[in-house]
Amino acid sequence: MSSRTAFGIPAFRRLWGAGLISDMGDWLLFIALPLVVFQISGSALGASIAFLLELVPAIVLSPLAAMLAGRFDRRWLMAFVNVGQALALLPLLFVHSAAELPLAYAVILVHASLSTLFEPAKNSLLPDLVDVDRLVSANALIGLNQNLGRLIGAPLGGILLAMGDLGLIVAVDAVTYIVSACLIISLPARPMAPRKPGEPASMGVLAALRIPRLRGAYAVILISSIAQGMFLVLFILFVLGPMGGTDADVGLLRGVQAVGAIGAGIALGLLIRGSSPRALTISSLFFFGAISLITWNLPLLTTQLIPYVVLFAVVGAPGVVMMTGLMSVLQAETTNTQRGAVFAAVGLISAIGQIAGILLSGFADAGLGLVSLLEVQGGLYLAAGVIAFVMLPRHPKTVAGSDASDDSVVASAADEGESGA
Repeated sequence: MSSRTAFGIPAFRRLWGAGLISDMGDWLLFIALPLVVFQISGSALGASIAFLLELVPAIVLSPLAAMLAGRFDRRWLMAFVNVGQALALLPLLFVHSAAELPLAYAVILVHASLSTLFEPAKNSLLPDLVDVDRLVSANALIGLNQNLGRLIGAPLGGILLAMGDLGLIVAVDAVTYIVSACLIISLPARPMAPRKPGEPASMGVLAALRIPRLRGAYAVILISSIAQGMFLVLFILFVLGPMGGTDADVGLLRGVQAVGAIGAGIALGLLIRGSSPRALTISSLFFFGAISLITWNLPLLTTQLIPYVVLFAVVGAPGVVMMTGLMSVLQAETTNTQRGAVFAAVGLISAIGQIAGILLSGFADAGLGLVSLLEVQGGLYLAAGVIAFVMLPRHPKTVAGSDASDDSVVASAADEGESGA
């Protein structure tokens, strides 16, 4: 079965393993560090600053991310970023009181900055490792390891923090990044695709945003990111308010989303072949919106916990399917030279959308009210589905310069991967 999917390519398996380990490290830090900030500062504002700092680099550093992913060997770029993430953890060893909180904030900012450089390189490298027919499988498996990383790394971060001090988190987290870097360096070396005469070595973010065939994907990412930003705040208010739940229910419902996400990742990554990225994106957005609206209105019928557990488990699936479809569309519609800038632009758009959604959710205490904003949040996914239906390319093309379309090249990478495995 795996030979017909992206998992059948040894080089991809290495990238997948590196991503899983790196994502576990990210979630270790994402869970533990805001908790430490809250414990030291005793302030919810302090923890909120920690979360907001995660979004700033995606906006500020997107031009640099585009340039680096377009000009340099993506394997080495990703490996250097992983090593940088390991080294950037060291100042946390000196965080013991409120006086050292600026060090913790600096670590969060540096880590978010390095992640901003890592993601465009990873998404640009993926089509170099798999043929175009296995892009959906590859992106679904990447989504799967992100959720496995959350499922393993998030509780592990809490457990390690309970077992020891922040130093234990630093040690374990640093090891995950170094192991990830070693796996990435072991990937087969791939020369950059030849450029046409007069074509620049890389593309800027603004130029990437002006690519006509990608405007629909950008619009979908922006609208769905606004909805996601709204969810981060409104979800808590919903559980503790109309649903009548507890803090424990908040954690439970947030966690069970991984169930649907992992199921969707396995199905698309290992079991289902030949899916259209456009169809996946459209169907998942409509499903996402419908499930959201059903959930937000369910308190009119019941506030029993079980139906909400089922709905939140199910709603994890369309998120993975949507991102699988969108990433596959973007990879199939861009050249090697364009991809770094395109995925840097995706990070920029996503961060702007999430910030807008978080700010919009603040109106829950104002005139709009919680219920109205929940309806808007669900409706945004339906609107994004309509935009995807109208604007996403109906006939994805294999673009010039897309190495992944050359089956002989992919086979060569696979053979090299087998000999070095």
